[in-house]
This record gives sequence, C-alpha cells and structure tokens, in this order.
Amino acid sequence: MNLVLWIIYAAVTLAAIVFLSLREFHMLQLNGYKTPEHSRWMKKNFSRYIPLIAFLVIQLMLLPLERILIWDSEKHVLNSGKNKIAIVLTIALSIANIGVAIANKPGKKFKKPFVYTARVKRMLVTFFILIAASFTGAFFAAKRVDFEGAYRFTNVLPFIFVGAALYLTPILVPLSNLINKPVEKAVQNWYINDAKKKLADMPSLHKVGITGSYGKTSMKFYLSELLSSQYETLKTPESFNTPMGVTITIRRDLRPTHQYFICEMGARRVHEIKELCGIANPHDGIITSVGPQHLETFRSIENVLNTKFELADAVQAAGGKIYLNGDNELIRRKAPEYKNTVLYGLQEGNDYRATDITVSDKGTEFTVTAPDGESLRYSMKLLGEHNVQNVLGAIAYAHGAGISLDKLLLPVKRIAAVPHRLQLLDKGNGVTYIDDAYNSNPNGCRAALNVLSLFDACRILVTPGMVELGAKQEELNFEFGQEAAKACDYIVLVGKNQTVPIYNGIKDAGYNMEQVFVADNLNEALAKVQAYQTSKKKVVLLENDLPDNY
Repeated sequence: MNLVLWIIYAAVTLAAIVFLSLREFHMLQLNGYKTPEHSRWMKKNFSRYIPLIAFLVIQLMLLPLERILIWDSEKHVLNSGKNKIAIVLTIALSIANIGVAIANKPGKKFKKPFVYTARVKRMLVTFFILIAASFTGAFFAAKRVDFEGAYRFTNVLPFIFVGAALYLTPILVPLSNLINKPVEKAVQNWYINDAKKKLADMPSLHKVGITGSYGKTSMKFYLSELLSSQYETLKTPESFNTPMGVTITIRRDLRPTHQYFICEMGARRVHEIKELCGIANPHDGIITSVGPQHLETFRSIENVLNTKFELADAVQAAGGKIYLNGDNELIRRKAPEYKNTVLYGLQEGNDYRATDITVSDKGTEFTVTAPDGESLRYSMKLLGEHNVQNVLGAIAYAHGAGISLDKLLLPVKRIAAVPHRLQLLDKGNGVTYIDDAYNSNPNGCRAALNVLSLFDACRILVTPGMVELGAKQEELNFEFGQEAAKACDYIVLVGKNQTVPIYNGIKDAGYNMEQVFVADNLNEALAKVQAYQTSKKKVVLLENDLPDNY
C-alpha cells in the first residue's frame, strides 16, 4: 500500500518539478545564462521562494519524527497505525505539491517567451539527471529491512528525497548551468570561430557596430532602411545583440551578396562590447547614447561609458570611423580621445546637425546640414526630437557611405516606428495608443512624455516605472513621476510596490491624486483607461513593460 502511495506522491511531485523548472530556466535565460546575475535576481525576488522554503522545512521536520510516528523503537516493530499516518502524510504533501504545480503551470504569455535552444536542451538533460538521482535515492531510502527481514516502504525518507528535489529546483537549475559551463564554452567557441571564418571569407563586406545605453535598436532599423536603398544590407534581428545572437545571425543569415552588415551590440557588464567586437570585427561604429542603464551590473556610469567606447577602441584600431551622438554630454566629453570621429546631433558644434524641427501628431520635419554645408529638409512619420537625433545619425552614416542627401529623402520618409518604441496604434473607439513598452531608461521616458504632450487630447500614462537602475532607481523613478505630472491628465501606475517612488514624485509635484490610479496588473490598468469619461479623444502612452523576470 505504501509503495503505491509513494508512487502517487512521486508522480505529482515530478509534474510540479517540470513546471517549476521550466519557469526557472526561463528566468535564467532572461538573465543571459549568467549565474551571478541570476543569483542576484533570486535574492531580489526572494519572496517568491518563501513557500518552497517553508514546505522544505516542514518535510525536513518529518525526519526526526519518523520513529515517533511510524516506528516503535522499544518493541522494534512498526506502529499499527503506520498506514493511516502514511496516507495522511501522502495526501497532505501531495496537495502542497499540486499547489506548486498550479502556481507554475504553463500558459502565461511572456514578453520574451521561453526559447528551447540547444543550450537549454542540454541543461534540461543535466537537470533531470540530478532529479533522477534524487528519485533513485528516494526509492532505495524507502526500501528499509525490518527486524523480520522484510522490505518495508514505510519511512518518510522517500518523501524527503523527492520533496527536496522539488523545493531545491531553483538551486538545481543554476547548478545545471554551472555543471554545463565547460561544455557550453566549448560549443560557443566552435560556433563563434565558425562565424569569424565566414566573415573572413567575405573581405568586401562592410561591418558596422552599433551600441548605446538606449537608441541602438532604433538606430539599427533606421540605418538598415537607409543603406538598403542602395546596398544589400543585413542587420541583426530583434534583440540579437549578444555574442550568440550575433553568431547565429552571421552563420544563419549572412550571404555572399551582402555588402553591409549592421551589428547591434548590447552589454550589461564591462568588456562585453569588446567581446562582440572580437566576433564582428567592425570597420565603423555608432554610439547612440551613454546613460544610467543596467547600473546594477555596471556599478557606475563611468563603467557604462568605457564599455560603450570599447566599440570606438576596436574601430580606431581598424582605421574606421566612429559616429557619436554629440548631444550626449558623456559622449562629447570622451570624444576628443579618439581620431576619425563624426559627431551628429541637434546642438551647435556637431558635424551633422538637425535644425528647424517641427513636430505634430502626423510626424516630424527637420533640416539636416552636412559638414560641407549642404542642407536639405526631411520629413518622416516618426514622432519626437529624440527620433530626429537617431535618424540624423543614420543619415550621417549613410551619407558617409556614399549615398547623397537627396537620395535619402524617400528612405527617411519610409522609416516606420520600431515595434514597441513610440509606435502609434489607433485602436478606434476614441483611443490612440503610443506603444513605448520596450523603453526603460530615463531619457527615453522623458522623450515619450514630450511626445504625449504634443496631442490635443486626454493624455493618459500607463507605466510600471523603470528597473535595473541600481542605487539611482528610486531617485530616477521619483523624477519620472514629477515629469509625468506635468504632461498627463490621468496617470495609471502598474504594481503597488514597484511604483511607490513614481507615486511620491507625482504627489510632490502637486498633482491631483484623484486622477492617479494604482493597478495590480496591466489588464486592470487598461480597464481603468477604458472607464475614464472624457469629451476628448484619449491618447494613452504605454511606457515600459517590465521584463518577465520582474
């Protein structure tokens, strides 16, 4: 009877392990498979593990109670009520594990869904080998010989072994990553070397690296649009800005007919841009911005600055040009250390400058002046001065690549908003959404509020705030709240704990707090937006959708 009960318990627990492990592997993937970063994330989100720890402690407490509850040590026989106790324990522990399974069941839609890469599959194999070892230990721990020489499945050790496998899953997942590290390093090196060889076999291919605290993805899309008007161009897709993302793009998508390769380069730590330059070996580079992004891992703004300029170091060594956003104070300060630089921006002193900017809800017009004094008026569908800045950088590079300013008029007009980055979506029913969900930095949030203020409408902000800003996170969210109070008719905050600094900033600005609503989730926030009664058309800014691991 007890063997049957244990099998039932093990089956329920295995289902819970599968669901919980997939959720944990997803979080590890979102943290870039970086065990230290994942550990910091676990520490920050410790509350989600409290129920697991509690259940583990309860099961461990059963161990010293085993002889009292099940085994009569004085008579050296089994208690007569052992089956009843075993049944009660099995039911109670199974219910607890069913709760874990339900809490982690698949089905939630994620901003970045879990991808079953080859690396993930290898980690899953390692993980389930660890789980199999635990279950095997549970089976043999259960087979105790009593004083009459018979095997009995009566002690609580199997429950401890199997339960530990479940409740220690958050530890076993990163442990699987650590165990596989030598294998993964060898696999990555093979793929990277293969990508390098492919690039080396295409000496006429011109490679452009793009990095920045923000704006790099938009710059990549804009530049690709302009260069594609004259050259066969490949860009890294979506957010493929890591070493393996770049490697995959090269090996999978690069063809001999390509003339330009635009490589987006992301970084969360010092020297990660240098690592990417070692793969792509860019001829030229563009640095769009330097700001307080990923300060939790960079630790200081100086580290951010030096890491972004690792691209400039690589380009200078290759004898190429580095295009710099001259309006960014940190970039302008660092620029004199490098040769062959091209500055672009809205301020005086830039080599390529945009002036006479006019913005409406239909788009933006601006005049570009090149270093030789040639000027031309451009129009585009994108909104806001910050988009002028990025498009100007793309114009500067394309012009330097041999495309005349007048031939860039039509490509600039064709540029569409990058998905989830100030993307205008008219849903009808008197509501227009400005989808800026992928933005998460102070400058971008400020620019988005400026765009919102352009509309003669009922202006509504929906936001959970900004994350990964280190020690400055509370201060910057407080300032965001102050700025939002100046631009919005209604403000809907998503998440009661996360948005406290924004709420305080709004209040400090003297805003009517009756027009502020704090929602538990995005669905509740959008329902509140629909409920607002106004005679004007509603324009709703969706500012930042937190990463799935927050």
